[in-house]
Amino acid sequence: MASSLRVLGIDPGLTRCGIGVVDVDRTRRATLVHVGVVRTPTDADLSTRLAAVAAGIRAVIEEHHPDAVAVERVFAQHNVQTVMGTAQASGVALLIAAEAGLPAATHTPSEVKAAVTGYGSADKRQVQSMIARILQLDAPPQPADAADALAIALCHAWRGGAAAPSASGALTPAQRAWANAERGARVPARRIPR
Repeated sequence: MASSLRVLGIDPGLTRCGIGVVDVDRTRRATLVHVGVVRTPTDADLSTRLAAVAAGIRAVIEEHHPDAVAVERVFAQHNVQTVMGTAQASGVALLIAAEAGLPAATHTPSEVKAAVTGYGSADKRQVQSMIARILQLDAPPQPADAADALAIALCHAWRGGAAAPSASGALTPAQRAWANAERGARVPARRIPR
């Protein structure tokens, strides 16, 4: 059995798609492997932008060989154009994971925030700060999309084997706090108006 899990986290977007890779061991200790952002010009056509996002994700998979892919789940926003672009980039990420034979999962923003901060309504600055602390970085990753991608990867790793109860069957205090925060952060899905 592997001693660590390598997860590729993706914060989908057309203008900026955050990509982060972390290794997480059985004790939940995490190590930064890669972080970056795929950027596309807003004046390019949609197919060109999606192809650029796809190429960026493929390059990271080929270079870092993750064990799993985690993508932030698209949620309803008032700006339909923004949510459509995010959904399209998310679909590309999930497709590429499937093509690479990698298991993929999605996590809501609230789940991700609860996992890394203990609070499902944390703001971007709080998430960035916690990512820097968890990964022992000198400064929070910039832009926020990069930190979000790392948070998504950590959330996924911690929800799997690394977050399971200890051999005695009991959760640690930190795992209990995280589980409680996650339960409190869950919100029902909202319909996107047509």
